[in-house]
Amino acid sequence: MQAFMQYYRVHSPHRHIIPKAVMSLLLLCTPVLAMDLSSEPISPINPDNQLNQGKISLGRELFHDPRLSSDNSISCASCHNLKDGGADDTNVSMGVSGALGTANTPTVFNSSLNFAQFWNGRAANLNEQINGPIHNPVEMNANWPLIVKRLSQDPTIRQQFEAFYPDGVSTDNIRDAITEFERSLLTLNAPFDRWLRGEESALNNEQKKGYRLFKSYGCISCHQGTNVGGNMYAPFGAVKDISEYFNRRGTSLNDSDLGRYTITKDAADRYLFKVPSLRLASRTAPYFHDGSVKDLESAIKIMGRFQLGREIPDEHITAISRFIGSLKGDHPELNQ
Repeated sequence: MQAFMQYYRVHSPHRHIIPKAVMSLLLLCTPVLAMDLSSEPISPINPDNQLNQGKISLGRELFHDPRLSSDNSISCASCHNLKDGGADDTNVSMGVSGALGTANTPTVFNSSLNFAQFWNGRAANLNEQINGPIHNPVEMNANWPLIVKRLSQDPTIRQQFEAFYPDGVSTDNIRDAITEFERSLLTLNAPFDRWLRGEESALNNEQKKGYRLFKSYGCISCHQGTNVGGNMYAPFGAVKDISEYFNRRGTSLNDSDLGRYTITKDAADRYLFKVPSLRLASRTAPYFHDGSVKDLESAIKIMGRFQLGREIPDEHITAISRFIGSLKGDHPELNQ
């Protein structure tokens, strides 16, 4: 291009100006540089290369072990079905003796990327989170002394623990192994991540349009970062009275509906929830803390109304849904 400009300035009778037509030609002939996506508000998921594969294997076995429940009937995997998105396809999960929980089960995939665990953020990390379902009477209804005793009576399990932990089977070591397994549940190589890394063809035009709309409507203000959520709290009903949502639901409120207020008892935290990750949202219906919304398009419409004060047209909802689908990555435990 510089050579052409120099030639034009020397030989053209109109060399004192550069006509628009010439400039257009020059621009067309100039190689297009790849779009810089490094400043996008969403970043790709990278593998965790610091994990211990032996502990992952032990943690996986424990994750599927029903001996962690009081009546040997359910395991972590009972509510976190890894093949179908690491969550539960019912409003609330079923615990021991058919007891029903009070909040929708979030996916365990990419949960290590969350800044806190549970809808109300009552656990600071995955290791601490494990205590919740173990002791909850409507989930596993067990306790650590019982679990340690059961596992210690299994020579094979005991030998596996001794290979990685000098003190063998213990509460801390059980939690550590399960945590190591859960940290390995990262969904990699999502089409959107490939696009962020420069693979332009990884997204189709509808998905790219959906991402532009996702940002322009303001969804990105809460759903951003590596996990496209999971890194902040937000009020349910940010711009519209949430009582309308609960009235439409048609069931009475319970503690789970109050969000972070149940932990802090601060009135300002009423209906404040950890923003869920959208990484596997295309696979983890039903939606919201109560699991009352059955499809992704309806969830987007409700979010537009209550969080953004916008009535999003159907064609935009479809495009945003297609974008959300592009956030799903791969993992050996996850059905494609």
